[in-house]
Amino acid sequence: MSSFSRLLCRSFCTSLQQQKPTSKPIAKLNKLIADLYKERDLKQLVQKFKQYSEIDRFRTNPRVYDTTVHRLATCKKPELVEEILEDQKRYGDIGKEGFAVRLITLYGKAGMFDHARKVFDEMPERKCQRTVLSVNALLGACLSAKRLDKFEELLRELPGKLGVELDKVSYNVMINGFCEKGLFDDAVMAFDEMQKKGFEPDVITFATLFYWLYRKNRFADGERMWALMEKKNVTPSIRCYNSRLFGLVWEKGVSKAVEFVDEMRAKGVKPDVSTIEILIKGFCKDGNLEEAKKWYKEIRECDSDPTKATYAALIPLACKNGELDLAAKLCREILHIRCDVDEPLLQSAVDELVDGSKLEEAKKIVHLARSNSHHRYKLKVPPPPTPPPSDS
Repeated sequence: MSSFSRLLCRSFCTSLQQQKPTSKPIAKLNKLIADLYKERDLKQLVQKFKQYSEIDRFRTNPRVYDTTVHRLATCKKPELVEEILEDQKRYGDIGKEGFAVRLITLYGKAGMFDHARKVFDEMPERKCQRTVLSVNALLGACLSAKRLDKFEELLRELPGKLGVELDKVSYNVMINGFCEKGLFDDAVMAFDEMQKKGFEPDVITFATLFYWLYRKNRFADGERMWALMEKKNVTPSIRCYNSRLFGLVWEKGVSKAVEFVDEMRAKGVKPDVSTIEILIKGFCKDGNLEEAKKWYKEIRECDSDPTKATYAALIPLACKNGELDLAAKLCREILHIRCDVDEPLLQSAVDELVDGSKLEEAKKIVHLARSNSHHRYKLKVPPPPTPPPSDS
């Protein structure tokens, strides 16, 4: 979940909370939610979701909405996303701004901005007040749906039309939107304006700026902003640290980045999986497989599985360096933890295994991939290379 989404969730979820239910209804609700998560048939999933939505306590659970919409959107089923979210409009909750905001946000995450805008526009018909909360939600949905063409239009139109004063969340969204569009000078202007309006930048503000500045070759600007954050006594989040680490790897070299991780640890900041992956990618970029392997072992200390970024960096380098056993091990691990890596990555590893006379290992990986219930990879075992003709 993005920083903006977390902030927005904190803003409106409290308005949906009811009295603490007894343990028995909680157990029943948890059983229904577990049933949804296990359902593999998407049409059945939608029907169950609509059925369970009739329970008040189900509708106060934002996580099940997030998870279900994410599944449907990932499977490219916008019509099913629309079916479950439009069905929510029949409940009295839609008259509460917090519930409408949830639908707007979910449509945005599913890439369905026009639907999000429709929910926003329909709010007055349902006697639902539109405050800065719903304005922020629509701006966030615009960014989530990658409708950058609409973002500045909404900024110009909504506050004046609705008589809404922007708040700190609005400015954080505005800064993120300008950064998404590559308008970094406008983002800095928005940063200055929010302070003139009496809103002090917080860790979300800085994390947003760091993410874009350090990743878009504006290292010096990122460093100036880092110094300002320290001057304002804002404690950086792990996301802030990781953004600066990324900048250090590509600007100063991976050895400087390792020093920075040592500084983090000295301050009591525990690296997360993203921290380690940034270093792995840096060492792989330098062709240093041995150091990359050392840091790969540290991922487990983060209480997390590697993500596709780790495998995308390690597997090609392992193949290039002739460490085919390592490449095969990583492929098996991907399938074991159900990490959704790109299929060409696995296929290229299978091809290298066959070329390296590891046909049986290649067959095992293809078999595992085809039987994977989470992601049905369509890998193929290529024919072994033809041996050169022997001299007779």
